[in-house]
Amino acid sequence: MPTKTARKRARKDACEGKKPSTQAGEFVREEMREFKRGSGNVRSRQQASAIGLSEARRSGVKLGAPRKGKTSKATRRKARRDSANGAPVFCVP
Repeated sequence: MPTKTARKRARKDACEGKKPSTQAGEFVREEMREFKRGSGNVRSRQQASAIGLSEARRSGVKLGAPRKGKTSKATRRKARRDSANGAPVFCVP
């Protein structure tokens, strides 16, 4: 579950017009921090980044699904589902 600060930073990045990958970086950074602390259920850096991207999609960051040669069909389907269910990010001044 993404923290309130990660969502707030991602929303700020969106309002500033930054790329979706930059917005998603906040969620990935949070997962990496938990991985380094040893808390959570993350076993590797790769898994931490995948979880962070998934949380970003669910939070409304407009990331696409991975390309065909990169991941399995099930992973691409889950990524599309997360993107579709994500609430849109609104800029609040």
